[in-house]
Amino acid sequence: MLFDFATIPARERYKLMVSTIVPRPIAWIVTQDLQGQLNAAPFSFFNGFAGDPPVVGIGIGSHDAGRPKDTRRNIRDTGQFVVNLVSEEVRERMNITAIEFERGVSEPHEAGLATVASVHVKPPRIADSPVSMECELMQIVELGKESGLVLGRILAMHVRDEAVIDPVKHHIDTPQLKLIGRMHGAGWYARTSDLFRMDRIPRDAWKLRDTKLESK
Repeated sequence: MLFDFATIPARERYKLMVSTIVPRPIAWIVTQDLQGQLNAAPFSFFNGFAGDPPVVGIGIGSHDAGRPKDTRRNIRDTGQFVVNLVSEEVRERMNITAIEFERGVSEPHEAGLATVASVHVKPPRIADSPVSMECELMQIVELGKESGLVLGRILAMHVRDEAVIDPVKHHIDTPQLKLIGRMHGAGWYARTSDLFRMDRIPRDAWKLRDTKLESK
């Protein structure tokens, strides 16, 4: 079935996207405002965009036109943020920080989150997150009136000790992180514990198909 986005309202386009672009990793972002008030909020329009320089991208919307969410405002004002990844063990506390509290309410306080000082940026990281990335703002690409794509350069990454296989070779036991991803609808998530392996095919092991024979 064809869904022509030129004829569909924005809310319906959003529903189609979040129902099919899955699973999505979750950026649990900690920021500070100019007065030092902490904010924490999860965003699933998120991924790594480049390795050199190391860049993450997060799509952050607005409460309504002209009123960006606190996370985007804080990043714009301070140029710093920390992306924490979400494991199964902290999923309930992440969900608390997704509540649209009034401005000035500290989500880390409401969710009972312990924080640890960062090395390069002022916002702290979430202590119980298995992976945290200290980031500085590179650019905010405005996407219409209500959304912006935040591009951040990773300055440092903290990984839970027991998930590090070899610190010299930078090998991580990814399944040990027990990360979750966002799925469809209002409250569906996926675990990353159901894995299968499929190795890439070396070019010299692939024989090109004979397209002439296939066409007969």
